[in-house]
Amino acid sequence: MMTESTTASDCIFCKIIAGDVPCNKVCETDTVLAFDDINPQAPVHVLVIPKKHIVQLDECNAEDAQMMGDLMLVAGEVARIKGVTESGYRVSMNNGRDGGQEVFHLHAHVLGGRRMRGMG
Repeated sequence: MMTESTTASDCIFCKIIAGDVPCNKVCETDTVLAFDDINPQAPVHVLVIPKKHIVQLDECNAEDAQMMGDLMLVAGEVARIKGVTESGYRVSMNNGRDGGQEVFHLHAHVLGGRRMRGMG
């Protein structure tokens, strides 16, 4: 499902952050929310999103550095919570249509629980 919304008012992830759309929350900080993907591509598939509406990575600036650090720290915490740190996991971001982004609110995927292929 391609959702090219770029405004917070019609963004599904912003609605999840606001509590208007339910999610299976895995972890939360003041700046970041992590929740199970509703269409998992692996046994563990968690989305980690900033609470600030940013469409994609190239829109981040120096003011977002702490938030982006929080995002990566939460990705590691998600791996611990889900029990995949020892076996291994992947953290990835898709940016823009050609990059495979489907929801236009910056997010990282934490994938694990099976062997990942490709991307070397």
